[in-house]
Amino acid sequence: MNDLERQLEYTFQNATLLKTAVTHASFVNEKNLKPTASNERLEFLGDAVLQVCISNMLYHRFNDMAEGELTRKRAALVCEESLSNIARLLGIGAFILLGQGEVKYRGREKDSILANTVEAILGAIYLDGGMTAVQDVILRWFDPLVDKVTGEAKDSKTILQEFVQTYSNDTAVYEIINESGPPHLRSFTATASHQGKVLGTGTGRTKKEAQQNAAKVALKQLGV
Repeated sequence: MNDLERQLEYTFQNATLLKTAVTHASFVNEKNLKPTASNERLEFLGDAVLQVCISNMLYHRFNDMAEGELTRKRAALVCEESLSNIARLLGIGAFILLGQGEVKYRGREKDSILANTVEAILGAIYLDGGMTAVQDVILRWFDPLVDKVTGEAKDSKTILQEFVQTYSNDTAVYEIINESGPPHLRSFTATASHQGKVLGTGTGRTKKEAQQNAAKVALKQLGV
């Protein structure tokens, strides 16, 4: 993993964390390893760390920017497209451990796998070196993008969130209610709810895509 560490410009004290960060669920299933051996838990953690670090960066950089605009700019920065582009620039795809099915279906080129791996790597760096270390990496990766994204394009989840908070202090809640298919053709079904009421249901190849599609259906149902 030394080559990957050079690409990341970060050296791990615990190399196992980096290996886990690049281990896709399809590889784990194929090798009959424990589900926790995949990078999904690190992805969960990395997503949260990324949100905090980007929020902090935007808050201090744009003193006169309103909350709504900050939210849209953050969404544009941490979206799947931005994360997968960073992965491609760093050549992360070549280091991802995939099952043969995903390799066959060109998994190293899939935006969702690349983006999720970036989040998992950030989660690993956070555990390995703490918040200061991961902040330094995030700043290096995302600082060149900050002034390029306008935050004008809103995704369905952002639009739904803004809509429900016009009438309520409660946020929209997303739940994955079903997973099906083999590792290389995984399908997820998600619901978008508000105050216990399901507003929309959507499916997708990734959990995030399913949530976006659920939000899109909810917006259509609400006439937004």
